Amino acid sequence: MTTLAEGPPEPELIADYACETGENPLWHPLEKRLYWTDIPNGRLFRYDPDSGHHEQIYQGRPVGGFTFEADGGLLLFRDCGNVTLWRDGEFAEIVGAITAERDSRFNDVIADPAGRVFCGTMSSDHSKGSLYRLDLDGRVTRVLDSIGCSNGMGFSPDLKTLYYTDSFAREIYSFDYDIETGSLVNRRIFATIPESHGLPDGMAVDQQGCVWSALWDGFGLVRFDQDGNIAVRVQFPTRKVSSLTFGGDDLQDIYVTTAGGNTKHEDGAAAGSLFRVRLEANGRPEFLSRIASGGTND
Repeated sequence: MTTLAEGPPEPELIADYACETGENPLWHPLEKRLYWTDIPNGRLFRYDPDSGHHEQIYQGRPVGGFTFEADGGLLLFRDCGNVTLWRDGEFAEIVGAITAERDSRFNDVIADPAGRVFCGTMSSDHSKGSLYRLDLDGRVTRVLDSIGCSNGMGFSPDLKTLYYTDSFAREIYSFDYDIETGSLVNRRIFATIPESHGLPDGMAVDQQGCVWSALWDGFGLVRFDQDGNIAVRVQFPTRKVSSLTFGGDDLQDIYVTTAGGNTKHEDGAAAGSLFRVRLEANGRPEFLSRIASGGTND
């Protein structure tokens, strides 16, 4: 394993809301602000790097992930398979519930180049997790089942590959992705994370096609080269590093969420905080979702 030539910089603490499970950091390219969630406590936050101001903007049902809609709303992926559009404090339900997910919740989502959303769920006491695709008409299709813990996803720069994480399997997979249909085929293992490194969690893919993965119980981030080998590791002062995204005008600021705000005595004094670290890597803008209401679900 190698590190950056001059050594990775120290992560900068941006905001400490003591999140139990800080997750899904996402940079809004039009607002130039960073959003993130505290899943089990049903909280959403945002941060403006120009002013340094950060605030809580939502309190409600748990939000396992969200996307920015092309019309400016936030698409919230919540518990029980619920998907709701939130705009200016008003709610519009897209998917009321998914029968198979009534004891579970969504966990990490990503909009694709066409505006669909791939959205994963947690395992529950009664069933394994799944990966679903939410199409533009609101229809939900299960594309993967028997998943331990559906987690981070990202597209290759040429948009021909989707990377996908099953945390409990300790594996990151790659699929051939068809932008026209949204289909995923030819699943193979991209990387396997050793137990000593923790669990692979949230993900981002940079302009060079390298895959960044947050390490839950691993005190850090790792960057995989295109062959699935760890090329860079960035150490964090908190145990449960949960997810990351690229932000800023040049997309060189990596915003990182962490968990454990309710167990700081075990996971570190800054557990549950939002961090920022700047490295010699450029990110790529995330895609906007374009989902209509009134769809059906399986």
